[in-house]
Amino acid sequence: MQSAEIQIVPLPGLPEIAAGDDIAMAICQAIEATTVKPIAGDLFVVAHKIISKAEGRIVDLDSVNPSTTARNWAVESGKDPRLVELILSETRRVVRKGRGILIVETHHGLVCANAGVDVSNCPLGTALLLPRAPDNSARRLKHALDAAFGVPIGVIISDTFGRPWREGLVNVAIGVAGIGPLKDYRGQRDVFGRTLQASVLAVADELASAAELVMGKAERIPVAMIRGCDVGATGGAASELIRPPERDLFR
Repeated sequence: MQSAEIQIVPLPGLPEIAAGDDIAMAICQAIEATTVKPIAGDLFVVAHKIISKAEGRIVDLDSVNPSTTARNWAVESGKDPRLVELILSETRRVVRKGRGILIVETHHGLVCANAGVDVSNCPLGTALLLPRAPDNSARRLKHALDAAFGVPIGVIISDTFGRPWREGLVNVAIGVAGIGPLKDYRGQRDVFGRTLQASVLAVADELASAAELVMGKAERIPVAMIRGCDVGATGGAASELIRPPERDLFR
């Protein structure tokens, strides 16, 4: 049964994260500065940037040698050719390019702008890549937080994506551990007795997006805790949110 109230608690005060830093310890220290004590079923939404930084996924652009393809596309897009080379290195398939934007499918199977390569909130002259395996990153963090708090919790690693046909950006789940990323209502009946046929909600994406409302983009709050949401199954992965090609009408 879903709680009548969902609470989203921002966790300010995390330090600037560098390669090798312990994210679980940083979260525990941030929790100590609040009045909240984690309980079973709580979950943490964590911006991928601090995960990527801790995993050493930050790249010095001066170390990148752009290919001819990257240089040509850089002219078309107006981007730094070194940045384009990084995007191509993270790309499995180019979906569309134009208007200075590269929409690609990453090696994870995510379809997004610039393969998630970003220069915001990074030192000048560097770029940040997505975690190599966000679900694995989420599982490691969950295990560390379970041990630290003594209760089972969930973890969502989030990133910000644009959306076809819609203005504005939203946070989505790119890594998940300890929760079911999808909630399937198929087979249940609506208030008029009709059987639901296609109602599968992407709850991990919804929670990631809701958490962003208190995390913000410039407030330096990369973690939020959510309480009161029945997330169903304890096992799951964000990879379940990627629609298989045979069911994707837009490929």
